[in-house]
Amino acid sequence: MTATDTVEALRQRLDELADRAALTDLLSRHGRWLDGGRFDETRSIFTEDATVTVASGQVRGVHAIAALARRSHGRHARTHHLTTNPLITVNGDHAALTAQQIAVFCLADGTPEFTVGEEYRMEAVRTPHGWRLSRVAAELLWRTGPTATAPAHPRTSRSISR
Repeated sequence: MTATDTVEALRQRLDELADRAALTDLLSRHGRWLDGGRFDETRSIFTEDATVTVASGQVRGVHAIAALARRSHGRHARTHHLTTNPLITVNGDHAALTAQQIAVFCLADGTPEFTVGEEYRMEAVRTPHGWRLSRVAAELLWRTGPTATAPAHPRTSRSISR
């Protein structure tokens, strides 16, 4: 291997690590976007034509995504989304992400009303403004609280691969 080959291999690895860091940051910004109620900043998270499929509905486009987020999160005094265990695969300007999320929805006095555990499957694309989500699909795994119901199709076992 020549010095040029070594430098190129290191550059590619550095680019890959930078993409993974940016995509992990995008996951964090998604949760904070919801928790902060910053729905007017939807374009900083999603592409214009992104699709979102969650328990509260399925929509397409940034305006519809913001409206869905307002509807499902806006009535709560506070929410807290904890996104963890990201698995990220980058392929050029496209990425596939999976992550797990626990979201707590609180009443005005700070008391949790209900909590959900979800698994996210997402796709992201590199844009001139950085990585943005182009598809989000959440699977409700469990829910606690006064109106707790089991998921429609509980999982028995399955593995998630990168």
